[in-house]
Amino acid sequence: MSAPRIVTTAAELRAATEGARSGGRTVGFVPTMGFLHEGHRALMAAARADCDLVVVSIFVNPLQFGAGEDLAGYPRDLERDLAACAAEGVDLVLHPSVEEMYPRPMVTTVTVAGITERLCGASRPGHFAGVATVVAKLFNIVGPCRAYFGKKDYQQVAVVRAMVEDLAIPVEVVARPTVREDDGLARSSRNTYLDEAARRDAVALSRAIRATTEAVRGGRRDRAELERDLEVALDAAPGVVREYAEVLRGRDLVPTGTIEVGEEYVVAVAARVGAARLIDNATFTVAPGGAVHVDLGVLGDGRAFDGA
Repeated sequence: MSAPRIVTTAAELRAATEGARSGGRTVGFVPTMGFLHEGHRALMAAARADCDLVVVSIFVNPLQFGAGEDLAGYPRDLERDLAACAAEGVDLVLHPSVEEMYPRPMVTTVTVAGITERLCGASRPGHFAGVATVVAKLFNIVGPCRAYFGKKDYQQVAVVRAMVEDLAIPVEVVARPTVREDDGLARSSRNTYLDEAARRDAVALSRAIRATTEAVRGGRRDRAELERDLEVALDAAPGVVREYAEVLRGRDLVPTGTIEVGEEYVVAVAARVGAARLIDNATFTVAPGGAVHVDLGVLGDGRAFDGA
């Protein structure tokens, strides 16, 4: 297990990735804000399996935090993160300062319309412009690559995919399943905010999502009714303060009348649980023959999570 090389400037990283590609090597990139958990490690492992050179960025991006959000208190542990990167065979870690990433006040931002207006975009104005801007900048630094994101933040993946397609950025976006604890809680850096009681309460999010996907498997097709039941389940959960609970068509994050055959849908929730704001989701697709494919994510060892 060798330690990854740490670089702190865009120029250093660009030289390394350009050198790799000029030698015929492929580049895999995992952008993170650090405080890495098993979900991040699964992304690194996928990149390691697919690519010749694996790059991880660790940068807490101030552009995606709004007023009163947890920028100052966001958990950080660089030594622990580097150990995780080493264990997963990462070659390069980009750990820039804010001054390196934003040497002057930003006058250019990237905005993805439509799909940013619901879910987290409705309650966190400016958040996805901050995400899209920093990801676009990182993609320009890394250059052509495969970039790995977790499906836990489904909306973020949708935003990045739309940006890449619309701006013809030479990056292949790879979405990997949500990684969960054995009881269903989605792995998140913000889980560290949960005390013992809140940790027990937080499982209600995945349970409510699973109940919705089970209703679809049982033949329910009225999208609005599914969404109302999802809201009721979250509102009845102790310690959970619902922010949103929606069932939306995945490709554009809009509501439909009934569940459309052949379309991927996302069951997405966000809630305050104790000191943490948590998000979670699952996806499902109803095939033409009526079979329902559900993706609830995976456990830490890679086995599919079925919630049983």
